[in-house]
Amino acid sequence: MYYGEIKKCDIANGEGVRVSLFVSGCTHHCPGCFNRETWDFCYGKEFTKETEDELLKALEPGYINGLTLLGGEPFEPQNQAVLVPFLRKVRERYPEKTIWCYSGYLFDKELRGESRARCEWTDEMLSMLDILVDGRFVEALKDITLVFRGSSNQRVIDVKKSMDSGEIVLWEQKIRRGVF
Repeated sequence: MYYGEIKKCDIANGEGVRVSLFVSGCTHHCPGCFNRETWDFCYGKEFTKETEDELLKALEPGYINGLTLLGGEPFEPQNQAVLVPFLRKVRERYPEKTIWCYSGYLFDKELRGESRARCEWTDEMLSMLDILVDGRFVEALKDITLVFRGSSNQRVIDVKKSMDSGEIVLWEQKIRRGVF
């Protein structure tokens, strides 16, 4: 797996101060995508043991609320194969930190049901997420006033509550900021 960028002090991609990993590779190719260069599965740098160590170290400070996975597309099957072992380490070392993930795939239809994205890693990856922002970016539905999403079709899902209830449970914002 390759990645395009690591942000070690990100406040735009999830609640609180986060470490964000922008993975490479995406087959959605949404018109108006803010990160088109990451569509290429070989864009950026190779994700190595040193990359894992760098991310785990960046997550250490108490002011870091957690990790966010973006892309590209974290749920491309070849990305899941690398991310799942890494997420196990994050969960083991930092059980109190939250893990957010952005995906163009829909939680209930494509990640929980049969799809191109669903593979042997999907259920375990979902089990380690706290929040999933799902749905492709739709330029016609772009709304800069939305919190942690780019277009109004996208959902901010509480994964654990959704898995427990069997229904989509949307995340409830705790920290208020910006436009209300």
